[in-house]
Amino acid sequence: MPVLEFRVSSFEFHPRGVHPLIAMRIRLLWEGKTKDAHLRAVQQDLAARIEHFTPLSLEELPAQRGASHPRKAGLTSAERALLEKLRGATKILLDERGRERTSQEFSEWLGKEALRGTKELAFLIGGPDGFSSAFREEADVLLGLSRMTLTRDLARTVLLEQIYRAFTILRGYPYPR
Repeated sequence: MPVLEFRVSSFEFHPRGVHPLIAMRIRLLWEGKTKDAHLRAVQQDLAARIEHFTPLSLEELPAQRGASHPRKAGLTSAERALLEKLRGATKILLDERGRERTSQEFSEWLGKEALRGTKELAFLIGGPDGFSSAFREEADVLLGLSRMTLTRDLARTVLLEQIYRAFTILRGYPYPR
């Protein structure tokens, strides 16, 4: 039986389901560098895999000095600058209070964002103290990876793996369990 495949504007239809020809850019922004060399290598591998599906940018933000004291109510100057840098992007803030999703739910959400015509998704991972409550209010989506506490380095790796997994689900690719 021949495989049914045809294109309508920017979508391909496959027997396993619909997936957009994703034209949106994904940016991951995080404070500081990944310290663990093994996790850095895994992150680089996952980033290369994601780039087969969509443009990806990993951006390390400078560490905020003096951020160990309790946050004030308003935005910091660094947060204001970051918001300006991300103008027009859908801002997804990783936050312990964010909504947790299964891999399937996350892939469906990612696919819906593409169908909506979202041009850029910016995933933000804060430093040791996270972001201010004012910055949190500026986010379009609060995403929780786990109710358990993860190191920033591990959270970065888990996020990259889930983005990669979401694309494989959208494309109907088998993914090793």
